[in-house]
Amino acid sequence: MSLDALPEDGVPAETILAELGALRAGDLPTHGGRLFAYVYDPAIEGLDALTASAHALAAHVNGLDPTAFPSLLAVENALTGAAARLLGGGPATVGTVTGGGTESLILAVQAARDARPDVAHPRLVVPETAHAAFLKAAHLLRVAVDRVPVDPVTLKADPKATTKAIGPDTVLVACSAPSYAHGVVDPVSEIAAIAAAAGTRCHVDACFGGWTLPYLRRLGLPVPPFDLSVPGVTSISVDLHKYAYAPKGVSVLLHADAALRRPQYFASADWPGYTMLNAGLASTRSGGPIAAAYATLRHLGESGYRRLTARTLGAVRTLAAAVDAVDGLRPLVPPETTVVCLTSDDPGLDVFVLADELATRGWHTQPQMAYGHLPPTLHLTVTAAVAPTAGEFGPALAAAAAAARAHGPVVLPDGLAATAAALTPETLTPELVAGLAESLGVTGGGAPGATVNTLLNVAPPRLREQFLIEFLSLLQRPAVPAKN
Repeated sequence: MSLDALPEDGVPAETILAELGALRAGDLPTHGGRLFAYVYDPAIEGLDALTASAHALAAHVNGLDPTAFPSLLAVENALTGAAARLLGGGPATVGTVTGGGTESLILAVQAARDARPDVAHPRLVVPETAHAAFLKAAHLLRVAVDRVPVDPVTLKADPKATTKAIGPDTVLVACSAPSYAHGVVDPVSEIAAIAAAAGTRCHVDACFGGWTLPYLRRLGLPVPPFDLSVPGVTSISVDLHKYAYAPKGVSVLLHADAALRRPQYFASADWPGYTMLNAGLASTRSGGPIAAAYATLRHLGESGYRRLTARTLGAVRTLAAAVDAVDGLRPLVPPETTVVCLTSDDPGLDVFVLADELATRGWHTQPQMAYGHLPPTLHLTVTAAVAPTAGEFGPALAAAAAAARAHGPVVLPDGLAATAAALTPETLTPELVAGLAESLGVTGGGAPGATVNTLLNVAPPRLREQFLIEFLSLLQRPAVPAKN
């Protein structure tokens, strides 16, 4: 659909809202407990209205200068204080509110790098299951990455491999609590001790599910130590727009003390304007998402999060049992947090076809490609909103699996398979990608189907990356009329 954001004459408010509503009708459902990625829904009546009002109150407040808007400073300190209490912080703990988990991880890497000006070629040690945001941070900051293998059964980071990877140029060791792809908690205590012995910082990426882990522990799950209370952990990040159920995008980065955070700041007085001073990557920041996060935490409270986590845990168990009940399907690892990651042991049951069949039945999963020794999987991020509908998932999964078997695995057309085999990242031109996208029927930007996922799955990671870069570039084209 072609939109005109700058008409000659202004458009009435009700017309604009109707237009936006019509656009939203084509999106995946953000509520209802049937979308297992991208959104986090607590299914709390009235919460959307509360957070929208809170957002509106602070939407035009600018976080650039906290002395100009002390209300935002107070709210940010309240959010970081709540995160510190939940995640083992002490009196010396300091925190920064960021725009999302990727920003939090970039800042953790940047602070570690800049704390070591003596290291000419800084290096980052992460498990191979670490979030790709670490790779983005390393790319942007010119930090080399040493990726260490995980246990092939538990998919947890390997402490021995971590020890071997650490060298004199290592500025940061990181681990996940839990990992996004599989929802498992790395052995943080062991890895933090290894980092401390080497004199290196240790960051725990708890962006994804760190807000639920303390509550899962209170429900009796054997959650291992993972937070700032663990000796050797120097920083931790957690996203409030995930399992704290705040609107996007708000994350918190905590450091064990102010000295650890200090290299994170950027200041510049070397120009004619105001002295630029930033704790995060952005200068101008809207207070809207931050105020909305504060409203969410205040409204739900500790008891609310306990109830939401209990609902989520019940839904995880129901969904995992549904996977176990279908021949040929199994969880890749036993669910230990809020993720069900399933795979197929039946060559006739293609998980990418299964994803399509589930989508036709109103259940939207996230396909994950094969990686190393790991097979293709379907990722299900389970939230509290899934609890009321979890019982419906089993029959839908069984029906989708039967349909996927009847359909059979995707077989790429000979011409397409031959083209893909001959491609390299360097030969993948925008024109070639446009032609492939048109032949695959994905030029409109809709969710990729089994054929596209199969093609991406057989492509090497670098080729897959380049294809998706060119494809996104194809989608992100402004509607500019040709000049007469």
